[in-house]
Amino acid sequence: MKLIFIASPYAGDVKKNIDYAKKACRYVLNSGNAFFCPHLLYPQILNDNNLEERKLGIKIGKELLAKCDELWVFGDNISSGMFEEIQFARAKGIPVKRIRHFDIDIKQTPLRLGM
Repeated sequence: MKLIFIASPYAGDVKKNIDYAKKACRYVLNSGNAFFCPHLLYPQILNDNNLEERKLGIKIGKELLAKCDELWVFGDNISSGMFEEIQFARAKGIPVKRIRHFDIDIKQTPLRLGM
């Protein structure tokens, strides 16, 4: 089982983007892997509208990205934070995989257990 770092949009329509990130997490689980999705974790503690706290969240995310096997990029648009994560992964030799489309109803798809 690989540990996959999930990069997907957060800013903008935050509610929609959080839902999308959760679906991306389910997609990773259904592919037989574990995930780390920092923008589902750190905005609960850090204020994304505070530049210093946002920078801290991205810095911590990169520290954990360095321990992941791959970075999977979800969505059609690359945000500035996602771009930073992609550049970091490439510099560290971490494979980057682009997932442009996936089952939008993934939340309804039963999780495959016994991976």
